[in-house]
Amino acid sequence: MCSIWILLVYLNLDAVTATQKLQKHFEWKILDFVYPSESAKLKAIFTGRLKPENALPVGIEIWQEKMFVTVPRWREGIPSTLNYVPLHATVKDPPLIPYPDMESNELGDCRNGLSTVYRIHVDECDRLWVLDTGTFGIEKTTQNPCPYAVNVFDLRTDRRIRRYEFRPEDTNSRTFIANIAVEVGRTCDDAYAYFSDELGYGLVVYSYADNKSWRFEHSYFMPDPLKGDFTINGRNFQWGEEGIFGMSLSPARKNGFRILYFSPLASEREFAVSTEILRNSSRVEDSYHDFYHLEERGPNGHTTARVMTANGVQFFNLIDRNAIGCWNTRNSYEPKNIAVVDEDVEQLIFPCDVKVDRDNLLWVMSDKMPDFLLGGLDYNDTNFRVFFAPVDVMIKDTVCETKKAVVYPNPLQFGYDPLVHNYPNDIRYISRPFFSPYL
Repeated sequence: MCSIWILLVYLNLDAVTATQKLQKHFEWKILDFVYPSESAKLKAIFTGRLKPENALPVGIEIWQEKMFVTVPRWREGIPSTLNYVPLHATVKDPPLIPYPDMESNELGDCRNGLSTVYRIHVDECDRLWVLDTGTFGIEKTTQNPCPYAVNVFDLRTDRRIRRYEFRPEDTNSRTFIANIAVEVGRTCDDAYAYFSDELGYGLVVYSYADNKSWRFEHSYFMPDPLKGDFTINGRNFQWGEEGIFGMSLSPARKNGFRILYFSPLASEREFAVSTEILRNSSRVEDSYHDFYHLEERGPNGHTTARVMTANGVQFFNLIDRNAIGCWNTRNSYEPKNIAVVDEDVEQLIFPCDVKVDRDNLLWVMSDKMPDFLLGGLDYNDTNFRVFFAPVDVMIKDTVCETKKAVVYPNPLQFGYDPLVHNYPNDIRYISRPFFSPYL
């Protein structure tokens, strides 16, 4: 696999300190984009279709020799919202290559183009899942030239194989969706995608096999009114309206379903629901008690992005702390079982996305988003960075390390749900023992 090369480079580095495990792979002062010719690029600059200072990367994903990078169209001058760079580029700041091409990134071309993309996902079937929000601008400047649409690309052919527009009932006047989680069952057609509506307070489910969608609403999707104050890189601001945002899926349990973990952005608490509930469109109106609340992460616990490894270790960004955290799902969800695996007050300012690739490498991008939105960036300094490290290195000697995990008895033996009881003494007997993450 391509990441083995990177792993060998990592192992050849000097000794890695316990507080600085992530290694820098890419860094940019300002983004640049690849054009078919220099004259085409100059024309784009003269006409205002290219304004690099308006480009902020927010999402990454890894597949073989490519690192995908998304750039939302919050401001004018963004030629392509979905891009990639060669993973083994010979320069530290490679220009972004439009994916699959520039024409497919045309703003406002609803059927053929992509307007604005945030987070993306590569599944086990070599497909790239992309949600086009159809928007231009941000907050009060937002325009919606196109509807929300799911796009799926075959990475082996670089062809789009599916486009599905959300139904009007899937969104509302406040809808803002940035995050996506995807699970694949026994076949590639047996796939479901989950989309968190941050400002509309909903969760949209899409079935690939049935090519249809439906929407859940729940009070757990809403922000905590006491958790809307943020201070990042010395800048204080309020994101008090931000609801359900980051999501991650557990490994498949014996019953074939997973647990979707999520939390609002303006919150420090974790929530969970079985995908057995989410996959059933008939449960939209009757599932309140099938959602569970866990404990809080602790102070400065705001998070926007998360990912789960095949062994059930969740990584997430801690944006207030310029840090990356972890939790092993074999342990109860509480502060003593949550670790900070790396932090850097200079290079990890707003770690905007976290991913784990097929070689079990953790990837992190930081982008100084609050500075970009609220004050502006100094393009003489490095503003955007991508880091990586082996998962085992990240969790070594922490409570997240697999060998340190507390393995509890088979929950079916006692008839309790480990998501809602306090380990190990307070066992609450319930009627749904199937919900264990260990089964």
